[in-house]
Amino acid sequence: MAIEMHPHPADSDDVVDAEIIETEEATRTARAKEWTARHRTQAAEAFAEQRARVAQRLQTWFTTADVTDAQLAQEVERRRRLAHQGQEAEVRGRVKALQAKLRHASQDEAVGLAPELAAAEAQLSVITGSEDADRLKVDSRSLSRARWAKKAGRLASAIGVGVVYINVAAAEPVAALAALGAAPFGWWYLSRPLVDGSLTEAGQPDGMAVTVDQATGEPIPAQEAFVPDTLANLGRVSLIKRDSGRVRGEADLVTALVKAGIITEGQRDETHLAGVIQPSGPGWTATVELPRGVKASAAISRVEDLASAMRIKKTRIEMSVDTSDEGHEGRFVLWVADEDNPYGTAKNPSELITAERWDFWQQGVPLGADARRGRHTLHLIWFSLLIGGLMGYGKSYLARLVAAAAALDPTVRIVVITGKTAPDWAPLRHIAHRWIAGASPEIIREVLDVIAGTIEEMQDRGTALDRLYEEDPDSVPEGKITPDLAKKGMGPVLLVVDELQELLDGAALVQVPVDEDRDPEAGGRGKTRSGRDLMVEGLARYVRVTRFVGGMGVFITQRPDADSVPTKLREVCAKRASYRVKGDRSAKMVLGDDAVAGGAAPHLLTEASRGVVVLDQGSDDGHTTLKADVIDLPEFKEICLRGRQLRDEAGALTGDAVEYGKTHAAQATARGLLADCLAVLDRDCVDRVRTQRLVELLQTHHPTRYGDLTPASLQALLREAGTGTTRKLGPIDGMANPNGYTREQLADAARK
Repeated sequence: MAIEMHPHPADSDDVVDAEIIETEEATRTARAKEWTARHRTQAAEAFAEQRARVAQRLQTWFTTADVTDAQLAQEVERRRRLAHQGQEAEVRGRVKALQAKLRHASQDEAVGLAPELAAAEAQLSVITGSEDADRLKVDSRSLSRARWAKKAGRLASAIGVGVVYINVAAAEPVAALAALGAAPFGWWYLSRPLVDGSLTEAGQPDGMAVTVDQATGEPIPAQEAFVPDTLANLGRVSLIKRDSGRVRGEADLVTALVKAGIITEGQRDETHLAGVIQPSGPGWTATVELPRGVKASAAISRVEDLASAMRIKKTRIEMSVDTSDEGHEGRFVLWVADEDNPYGTAKNPSELITAERWDFWQQGVPLGADARRGRHTLHLIWFSLLIGGLMGYGKSYLARLVAAAAALDPTVRIVVITGKTAPDWAPLRHIAHRWIAGASPEIIREVLDVIAGTIEEMQDRGTALDRLYEEDPDSVPEGKITPDLAKKGMGPVLLVVDELQELLDGAALVQVPVDEDRDPEAGGRGKTRSGRDLMVEGLARYVRVTRFVGGMGVFITQRPDADSVPTKLREVCAKRASYRVKGDRSAKMVLGDDAVAGGAAPHLLTEASRGVVVLDQGSDDGHTTLKADVIDLPEFKEICLRGRQLRDEAGALTGDAVEYGKTHAAQATARGLLADCLAVLDRDCVDRVRTQRLVELLQTHHPTRYGDLTPASLQALLREAGTGTTRKLGPIDGMANPNGYTREQLADAARK
């Protein structure tokens, strides 16, 4: 500070004024104090804000607020799926091990291993058939348990880190001080600025990926986070309508229901999901709780409208009434595939192609896989099956699966009636008790006689069961045939009727006299009835009265209308299957009104849906849409030849097959011998074998079939089978160069 003095005006010479003036140093000091105070206040506010951010982030992390229900559901579903896959792998490994043991086991050992293998295979069938949305559906209780488990895990991890640090500090203080160097970085990371109340700069909760709109390339806001990643990014066709059509969770799914006309805008608040949207196979699933008074069947009937609202193809949507314990008529299950054709275009070969024999009673008919990759089996004992659909979509292939499974079980008797002469069912001539093809008047009369004769024979079987029940009730539980009775000659009877519409058209031109009905006014001339009416009545009666004694029917028609699918026959077929048809009316003709109302939609299948069938097995579980396995005609013939050999060994070859087989027995025997030779070589892991050794292998694995075989007779049989003479094998079995057969030689003969 300085003092400046200056004189007063002239009239006051004796007065002096003094003025105090601030210097630059004083100004800087004051300003420094002001700046320090201001920045101290700002730092305190910033630190308080940082503490709030850190507290918020820690609270969010410890309370798992950064994890949505959808993420928890996906995690729970993933763990369940991994557990299921692990269980399946374990059982599948046990099955393979038992099969390997059985191949090298003696006859006595095989008796003990066979039941164990059957039990393991049954367990595997149950496991592989349980991969569905209902098993994977995550309810609110599961979500709550998962969230508390995650909270406990995070708390335990924090406590664990603290305990480790304390132990390290006690043992190595220097290391503990070094670890404190990470504290500033951790504080900075946790105290990052918040954006719109979110916890990261991207606007998403910590630990979540940013969901990007494929149509616009813009990030989706966190508060509207898309629940399953398949719902807004379903491939090349987006679910997104640019203005308001995005589906990211329950709210947007309900919006789609409104747009589809399934519910009204006023019913939005009454509509919600039971559980959450979650992945299911190659797609996602949700269970929708409709408002009171709105039926699930009404929602299902608008599947095309829902597809339009979601901007995807109708083939990607499956809707069905919720048949679970918690389900009711106002709740439906929605499944949406990731692809337009979730069933694929490749053929899936049936496991029956390589099976040596099959238990039709216990194993049923392996059909194929649904869109979620779950396998399905058809059990036909006590039931009949009606198959309908347009030409060229797979009806005969489905029926062929049933026939193949029956062919490999020697206890099943097969009767074949087809309305056209074609090779589709020719292989069954090797084993069929009766085999009829065509629709001429003479053949129609023969068909009617066969139906009547089969019913009469089955009724005689019922009389025998009644007598057996009186003598030994334990052998006839419930008054029905059993597997034990089937092995004694009272096996199931499978009636296969193909081209039903051709048979009915041909029968409509035939008038059959009814001898017991006379018309006096017609001069005593006997009345006649339409062969069509008699055929429909006969087939329906066969299904009704032979069921308890093992009668089964498979009826195939390619023109599903009132004429080709008589109601009287359809109603007695408890199981029904439909390939693609034109319109829901045709779908109802095959599957029935209730099945179509419950979501069965063969009329929504497209040209690309060849091999895809909608199956209604008449159970509370409703219908199933699946792609059936395939057995081509040459493979079907091989199966039928194996079936003939099984029946020969069991003494169960009867009827037309006996006469037909006389001209083909040599060929069948030769093929069977070649197949057995190749099989024993593979089991012994050799590619060449001496004649004597081959005889020993055949007798070891098939003692009943080849017990009397000698090297000379084996050479003769193999020459007739086309292998030619024996060859020099080189050094083998301690011999310099003996004669025998190579695997290539046997395989070439088998392919001829």
